[in-house]
Amino acid sequence: MHADTKIERIQPDSDYVEIAVEVFRLLADATRIRIVLALQDDELSVNHLADIVDRSPASVSQHLAKLRWGKLVQVRKHGNRVFYRLTDEHAKRLVIEAILQAEHTVDESPAHHA
Repeated sequence: MHADTKIERIQPDSDYVEIAVEVFRLLADATRIRIVLALQDDELSVNHLADIVDRSPASVSQHLAKLRWGKLVQVRKHGNRVFYRLTDEHAKRLVIEAILQAEHTVDESPAHHA
């Protein structure tokens, strides 16, 4: 187990609550959710991400800039190509948990409980 994934009880007065709100705001966009899911196993270029999420490269670049600002993704440059990857597993876990929660909203017996 990674040391940074150890879960401790977090108090309601934590200094990180307001920052967590900003993380949720960053992820409160369907294109950004799709980008995080696309990056869950690999690093990808803007054009490849654009194909996966069915958006223009310019639009994906704008979303990636916001995700970079929030330190949810990182960049690797190789020549004139730029590749993006998730900074760590936390954004992926947040998105997956949100989707699992969404299943509860829609389905009486969510597939992940089968």
